Amino acid sequence: MKDCPLEPKLITSVQNQRVKDAAKLRDRRQRAKQGRTLIDGVREIARAIDAGIELDEVFICEPRARGEECEAVVRRACKSAAHAWQVTPEVFEKLAFGDRAEGVVAVAIPRRLGLADLNVQSDALVAVLDRIEKPGNVGAILRTADGAGVSAVIVTDPASDLYNPNCIRASLGTLFTLQVCESTAADAIAWLSHRDFQILAARVDAEKSYTDVDYHPATAIVLGSEADGLSAAWSDPRVTGIKLPMQGAADSLNVAATAAVLFYEALRQRRT
Repeated sequence: MKDCPLEPKLITSVQNQRVKDAAKLRDRRQRAKQGRTLIDGVREIARAIDAGIELDEVFICEPRARGEECEAVVRRACKSAAHAWQVTPEVFEKLAFGDRAEGVVAVAIPRRLGLADLNVQSDALVAVLDRIEKPGNVGAILRTADGAGVSAVIVTDPASDLYNPNCIRASLGTLFTLQVCESTAADAIAWLSHRDFQILAARVDAEKSYTDVDYHPATAIVLGSEADGLSAAWSDPRVTGIKLPMQGAADSLNVAATAAVLFYEALRQRRT
């Protein structure tokens, strides 16, 4: 591809070791072992580059890498990555996710943040995701957090890998542009309390409605696992339960839908 400094070798075999190692990154244990993850999609790769994420490799299937946007991202990825490879459509099928094949897949080295790395203002809105199992839900919440202006996301006692390719895809790459860190629940509560955050936890059995809360001060919104709810740590007296009114047979919304309601109520109040 023009203006793309590719390695001279064209990879044509699905048995190529680089291809096999990259394909293994669909598995959590391999991501932990290799210290790398896969990024599918033009927007996702572009946002990773914008955020300064280190790209180890990029695999390009030129017949599928069509369109102005895709070609621009391919050029940027080639310049950013340590290694860039052209691959045949057969090889690309082994690397790409499902039917969303935009002609380019990147292998990145994730950036892991801790609580000490977060930089938030005194009136920040922060989201806390406690033991949420499904990567797609985590990614959807990150995308909503980005849209609603959430300053940081703390993932406590994670039940799924934050850098699961499904999470990256569902977040549309906002995982890379947001401040996202991992922590224990106890450490997160201590960090938030030390900074005078009000901590609001979404609970089906809470007495206070989410609309009866003032979201103008520094606020942390805590969302728990759909299967098991919040861990016992969030029964701390420093945590206030809030609920969404449910008018039908179901007692709760999907966690990503709940996040959208709460984040945008906070945004509505703050903008008003």
